[in-house]
Amino acid sequence: MSKKATIVIFSGAGISAESGIQTFRDSNGLWENHKIEEVATPEAWKNDPDLVTEFYNQRRKTILEVQPNSAHYGIASLEEIADVTVITQNIDDLHERSGSSNVHHLHGNIRYSKSSGPDQESEYYKIKDWELKATDLSPSGHRLRPHVVWFGEAVPAYDQAVELLSGANVLIVIGTSLQVHPAAGLIHYAENASHRYIIDPKADELDVPNGFVKINMNASQGVNHIKIILQEIL
Repeated sequence: MSKKATIVIFSGAGISAESGIQTFRDSNGLWENHKIEEVATPEAWKNDPDLVTEFYNQRRKTILEVQPNSAHYGIASLEEIADVTVITQNIDDLHERSGSSNVHHLHGNIRYSKSSGPDQESEYYKIKDWELKATDLSPSGHRLRPHVVWFGEAVPAYDQAVELLSGANVLIVIGTSLQVHPAAGLIHYAENASHRYIIDPKADELDVPNGFVKINMNASQGVNHIKIILQEIL
């Protein structure tokens, strides 16, 4: 395969969990002691925008306090041997901070905000430090909300992700149990990829299309393992 093979990484919460970021869903159905519908839906914003803003302020503060782990750095290093695109379900910026230069956030990026008005998809605004304030407004005068795709909202980056996956030579799925839709269905668009891998401690239990190589390791171990494989086939 050409040195300029196209690798698409499809990452989920498992990769960031190794940096100390809590996964979105846990066994008790709560996220940092909040019900999902209280902090991660358009209705939550309508009912209590101050609570939602503060919730994501605290998540943003936590994200800024942690560091990328060896899985993030390992993925970034793949750019030395191939064209690499990261499509992530994560709202943190650990891929960017580890050096990945081409990252597409399916569910938004918590470091940014956007208008809560009808113009909300037109511009994104970098949040200074970690705090978004109630007085922060878009140029049109609407209150700024976190740049996060909530339950019940469309995924604006979905179509672009489909295009990127359809052009992949190598697909690596890492840190996701493929339970969040519509994002989970994206892997079916990588049908042109000649090499497809899924890295997860319980990879054998995951339902993926035929042709996937299942690597039963955590994110850091799996990325180290996959780098050896790719150096042989690329």
